[in-house]
Amino acid sequence: MALSLGHLQWRYATKKFDSSKKISPSNLQTLLQSAQLAASSYGLQPYKILHIKNTELRERLRPASWNQAQIVEASDLLVFCAYNQFDTQTIDDHLALVSQVRHQDMANLEGYGNFMKTKLLGLSQDTLQNWMAKQAYIALGFLLTTAAQMGIDACPMEGFEASEYTKILNLKGQGLQPTVAVTLGYRSAEDGLAKAPKVRKPLSELVIPL
Repeated sequence: MALSLGHLQWRYATKKFDSSKKISPSNLQTLLQSAQLAASSYGLQPYKILHIKNTELRERLRPASWNQAQIVEASDLLVFCAYNQFDTQTIDDHLALVSQVRHQDMANLEGYGNFMKTKLLGLSQDTLQNWMAKQAYIALGFLLTTAAQMGIDACPMEGFEASEYTKILNLKGQGLQPTVAVTLGYRSAEDGLAKAPKVRKPLSELVIPL
């Protein structure tokens, strides 16, 4: 099915999910692959996506998510986590993958690797963390668009206590920090926002021609 503006008009940040409706494994795989195929600066993908299947974990995350019901009612919960550190090994691992997938000699990738290291490794930790978080948001955008195309509801969520997520999910030990979450599933008939008009700035105000 081709993507249309109608799909994007249909989607909204779903606040109440029908907990009896589950996303099929094949559809969930498509959603995850859409995030996998998202654009990423230098192709580095400096983040992980946690698929929180454990219901007990989701119950524990709810209070840390400002008690938002979507955390436990939605079919699936994903947490996008940026790396805590970015170093030479991150780039070298990516180059090894490029070499494997494209059947290129590592020696031929050395120049590109040095270019990335020159541009990225000199940045401050705060700048790198901000950059890595942006990469995760790009992947989230791809996933949200694919979900809308498939008629699957989603709610991107920044409303959570990152420090509590880090503790509950043991993210520090995995070298990760939570950036943004998304709940996926199917809207409840009781969610009044489903039929509310979409509020967006007009293009004439949003887009500046130069």
